[in-house]
Amino acid sequence: MTTESPRWFKSSYSDNGGACIEVAANLLITHGTVPVRDSKHPDGPVLDLPARAFSAFVGGVKDGGLGAR
Repeated sequence: MTTESPRWFKSSYSDNGGACIEVAANLLITHGTVPVRDSKHPDGPVLDLPARAFSAFVGGVKDGGLGAR
Protein backbone atom coordinates (compact mmCIF):
# COMPACT_ATOMS: atom_id res chain seq x y z
CA MET A 1 0.00 0.00 0.00
CA THR A 2 1.19 3.49 -0.81
CA THR A 3 1.58 6.04 1.96
CA GLU A 4 1.26 9.14 -0.17
CA SER A 5 0.27 12.35 1.52
CA PRO A 6 -2.59 14.35 0.06
CA ARG A 7 -1.55 17.37 -1.99
CA TRP A 8 -4.36 19.80 -1.26
CA PHE A 9 -5.53 22.46 -3.69
CA LYS A 10 -8.57 24.63 -4.21
CA SER A 11 -10.03 26.12 -7.34
CA SER A 12 -8.79 29.42 -8.68
CA TYR A 13 -12.48 30.44 -8.56
CA SER A 14 -12.58 29.98 -4.79
CA ASP A 15 -12.15 33.62 -3.76
CA ASN A 16 -15.79 33.80 -2.68
CA GLY A 17 -15.62 34.76 0.96
CA GLY A 18 -14.50 31.49 2.47
CA ALA A 19 -17.11 28.97 1.33
CA CYS A 20 -14.50 26.73 -0.26
CA ILE A 21 -13.38 23.16 -0.29
CA GLU A 22 -9.97 21.69 -1.01
CA VAL A 23 -9.37 18.41 -2.79
CA ALA A 24 -6.40 16.08 -3.07
CA ALA A 25 -6.75 14.54 -6.51
CA ASN A 26 -3.30 12.95 -6.32
CA LEU A 27 -4.77 9.98 -4.39
CA LEU A 28 -7.30 9.07 -7.08
CA ILE A 29 -5.11 6.56 -8.94
CA THR A 30 -3.52 4.86 -5.93
CA HIS A 31 -6.49 4.89 -3.54
CA GLY A 32 -9.54 5.33 -5.79
CA THR A 33 -10.72 8.24 -3.67
CA VAL A 34 -10.68 12.02 -3.73
CA PRO A 35 -10.25 13.45 -0.22
CA VAL A 36 -12.24 16.65 0.37
CA ARG A 37 -11.99 19.10 3.26
CA ASP A 38 -13.18 22.55 4.31
CA SER A 39 -10.48 25.05 3.39
CA LYS A 40 -11.22 27.09 6.54
CA HIS A 41 -10.51 24.07 8.77
CA PRO A 42 -7.50 22.24 7.29
CA ASP A 43 -7.05 20.18 10.47
CA GLY A 44 -10.74 19.23 10.55
CA PRO A 45 -12.50 16.19 9.15
CA VAL A 46 -11.79 14.85 5.66
CA LEU A 47 -14.31 13.09 3.42
CA ASP A 48 -12.73 10.38 1.27
CA LEU A 49 -15.10 10.30 -1.67
CA PRO A 50 -15.05 7.39 -4.11
CA ALA A 51 -14.15 8.55 -7.63
CA ARG A 52 -17.73 8.10 -8.92
CA ALA A 53 -19.22 10.08 -6.05
CA PHE A 54 -16.77 12.94 -6.57
CA SER A 55 -17.46 12.95 -10.29
CA ALA A 56 -21.22 13.07 -9.62
CA PHE A 57 -20.69 15.93 -7.16
CA VAL A 58 -18.69 17.96 -9.69
CA GLY A 59 -21.29 17.26 -12.38
CA GLY A 60 -24.08 18.41 -10.06
CA VAL A 61 -22.26 21.64 -9.28
CA LYS A 62 -21.61 22.32 -12.97
CA ASP A 63 -25.21 21.76 -14.04
CA GLY A 64 -26.66 23.68 -11.08
CA GLY A 65 -28.40 20.60 -9.72
CA LEU A 66 -27.05 21.09 -6.18
CA GLY A 67 -28.43 24.55 -5.58
CA ALA A 68 -25.04 26.22 -6.14
CA ARG A 69 -25.26 29.98 -6.41
